[in-house]
Amino acid sequence: MADSPTASPSIAELKIDRSKPPQSKRRRKFWPWLLAAALVLGAALALTLTAKPEVQVTSVLQTYPSQQYLQLTASGYVVAQRRAAVASKATGRLIELLVREGSRLKKGDLIARLDASDVQAALGTAQAGVRQAEAGVRQALAGVRQAEVELTNADAELQRSKGLQAQGFVSPQALDANQRRLDAARAGQAAAQASVAQAQAGVAQAQALVTVQQVNRDYTEIRAPFDGVVLNKNANVGDIITPFSNAAGSQGAVVTMADLSTLEVEADVSEGSLSKATQGQPVEITLDALPEMRFRGQVAGIVPTVDRAKATVVTKIQFEKLDPRILPEMSAKVSFLSQAPTAADQQPVLAVNPKALQIQGQGQDGKQFLLRLKREGDKELLEAVEVKVGRKLGDVVEVTAVSGTLQSGERLVLSPAAQLKTGMQVKLGGK
Repeated sequence: MADSPTASPSIAELKIDRSKPPQSKRRRKFWPWLLAAALVLGAALALTLTAKPEVQVTSVLQTYPSQQYLQLTASGYVVAQRRAAVASKATGRLIELLVREGSRLKKGDLIARLDASDVQAALGTAQAGVRQAEAGVRQALAGVRQAEVELTNADAELQRSKGLQAQGFVSPQALDANQRRLDAARAGQAAAQASVAQAQAGVAQAQALVTVQQVNRDYTEIRAPFDGVVLNKNANVGDIITPFSNAAGSQGAVVTMADLSTLEVEADVSEGSLSKATQGQPVEITLDALPEMRFRGQVAGIVPTVDRAKATVVTKIQFEKLDPRILPEMSAKVSFLSQAPTAADQQPVLAVNPKALQIQGQGQDGKQFLLRLKREGDKELLEAVEVKVGRKLGDVVEVTAVSGTLQSGERLVLSPAAQLKTGMQVKLGGK
């Protein structure tokens, strides 16, 4: 059979092309994707519009202009250069204690007494020895007067014998006897005078013994060696006081006292920073017990030795003016300065981290603001405070509020972005 003739065009058009999907199905497949994309974009836009900016926080600080002269800082303690553990050279039982901690004493004031009954007895014996020696002196003086009378009589008898011998009434033997009597009287006078000297020496010796016992009695009376204040009471009535308190139950010092007019600060300066500390250098002293006070002073001395264990050198800092509230053993911080601070330099000012400043405007007309954080309920809101920037004080700058008020400790935004404004709600970032 012969091949069929070629199909006519009309018949070819009636054939179905199954290689292409229907148009309606293709459009139905794109709708879900378009809807999902629209939802994602809407959600992202909503998050963008409602998200809280995250900020870092710093604080308003209270500082002092004197810190601009800071060269070096060191820590130490207040110490009294004149300090003593007051004790006695005598050994005895404490029978009277007349002071307590904080008592103010003048030099020579009585602090305590030891039992002095044995010393008092020895003193009485020594005083009796003085009286006995003085009686010996009187007896010796009487012997001198008797020897003088004998010498006078012997001399007169010799002179009379010489006259009688010239007339032939006295033999030479009688004259020699009178001469020997005179010589004996002279020797007796010398012996009597020696006895007086010996008796007087006995008196001096007895008086020296009295002095010794008086000193021993004085040792039982413990007195203040200088003007000062009692810091510690080391013994109580009934305790045994010994110069060397090695015995069990005995005490050495009765009280510890210090002269508060000699208070200084001993500060440890690092060996590597010693070149920044010089004698006479102005310093500023702050005490932990008196944080609101700042005391001026100067370097009074540098101890010429290094602590090998700590690699530090002790510097002695003298107060320009002492305050009655300064007490021994207070911890202190010393700021070594390049120049002496004035009274104005020691007045507190407010300062902030320079990165907390937000500048609005250009050139000289630009204003500087701080964004303060204010908490209302569970919200952190921003509040702009216009400030005037002053001196640079170390790592911070002095600021003065132009609008509103500013107080130490208030929270500020650190490195604020330009879009942050008053009233915006923010969240705090991690440290």
